[in-house]
Amino acid sequence: MSKAKQNETGRSNLPTHGVFVVEGEGESAYWTKIGAAWSHQDGKGFNISLSAVPLNGRLVLRERTEKE
Repeated sequence: MSKAKQNETGRSNLPTHGVFVVEGEGESAYWTKIGAAWSHQDGKGFNISLSAVPLNGRLVLRERTEKE
């Protein structure tokens, strides 16, 4: 597995979270990945990059998994 590039602070350039728009509830909910988020160094916020802006549904940030 390749090692992620690191920025000048020694942190990975890979996003820490995925951004999804979720429509519906429970087992029938439909999740669409629309972006990525990077946690701030102090852990108190995020930088978010979106490739689409949802008109409805809710935004969900989830930690990335190893397979992502």
